[in-house]
Amino acid sequence: MNLLLRNRVFLIVAGADLLQQIGIWIRNMALLFYVMEQSGNNPVAVSLLTTLEYLPIFLFSLIGGTFADRWNPKKTVIAGDALSAVSILLILLLVMAGLWQAVFVATVVSAIVSQFSQPSSSVLFRRHVPEEQVGTAVGLTQSLMAIFTILGPVLGTFIYTRLGLDASLIALIIVFLSAAGIQLLLPDSKRETREEAASPWTDLKDGIRYVKERSNLKLTAVLFLLSGLSIGLTQPLDVFLALERLGLPKEGVQWLTASEGVGMLVGGLLAAVGSAWVGRHRRSVMTGIMMIWSILTFVEVLSIWPLLTSGTRVLSGLCGAFFEVIFTAFMIREVRQDYVGRVNGLMIPIMMAGMLLGTGVSGLLMNVSSLFVVYGLSSLLTLTCCLFTLKMKMDGPTYLDKKEEISQ
Repeated sequence: MNLLLRNRVFLIVAGADLLQQIGIWIRNMALLFYVMEQSGNNPVAVSLLTTLEYLPIFLFSLIGGTFADRWNPKKTVIAGDALSAVSILLILLLVMAGLWQAVFVATVVSAIVSQFSQPSSSVLFRRHVPEEQVGTAVGLTQSLMAIFTILGPVLGTFIYTRLGLDASLIALIIVFLSAAGIQLLLPDSKRETREEAASPWTDLKDGIRYVKERSNLKLTAVLFLLSGLSIGLTQPLDVFLALERLGLPKEGVQWLTASEGVGMLVGGLLAAVGSAWVGRHRRSVMTGIMMIWSILTFVEVLSIWPLLTSGTRVLSGLCGAFFEVIFTAFMIREVRQDYVGRVNGLMIPIMMAGMLLGTGVSGLLMNVSSLFVVYGLSSLLTLTCCLFTLKMKMDGPTYLDKKEEISQ
């Protein structure tokens, strides 16, 4: 732990990630409330906002992951945050000119830029964090991010309700510029020397082949698709859970999100402290997590008591933290260094495809049925994920990948 906390790259990347999380939550809460006010609490408009956040991730993640293996990661992460700040400035000018629909564009642009910078952060982790510290590093990062999952919705709601949309967008600009600034302190990182591919398209095909040849990665792809669909179905409807089931105002959704953040904080810390034990029992832990997650989803929609719903969100956050930590560490350990960007670039759009489908139909499905139907379907999909976690061999890196890594 002490060695990790003295790792310069880890501290800078974690710090930049925290700033980005603050920005994301300020954006999410401000745009959610603004769109609801402009649309008259229309569930289709709210689900459209979430869909527009996921669509660029689906379309650009694979491209971003491919270029992350080719570009200088330091320059990529700095450029990504700087471009995010510039794009928000342009959106602010459009909103001030009376084009309120421009807020949808803010979500799209921010999501596109992140698909080039996030894989580069994984590349930096892979190069500069020793393998035996990866689980602890991911757990600590998850826990620190969870703090802002707790504080972010409250901060975002406060800025929007007290100061308005313009102030929220200005805060976003400051946050992204600050993240770009601290990443200037990263050590210069030249691209790894390897056989040059004829084109990015060749790199992309090579990454697809790499995934297809490894059963664990293929099972992970299916798992990500199903879990993405499950998450996508319910995520846009959290605000209606607060309104219809709990009788709270729409701003009450911040407390549900904050409760989930508490669970993420606890789960990330537990995963970091017990990373060695979790590493030895990854398959059993993942299967148990998916079963518990499934039950919690259904309990959440049945509850009419804010305390019970908040309690389920705490436990859901804990499950989500373990899911994130286990799979991030698993992917970093199992994938060869020169394939990290591309494999992440393949997996993320698969999950986003599920989320896009889920968010795209969630509002419509709720209109023709009810919250119970949507959350019940989500619960069933999460339970189905257990069939795939049980088939995975998660006892550590494969012999083939270890052999390939050494040969590099």
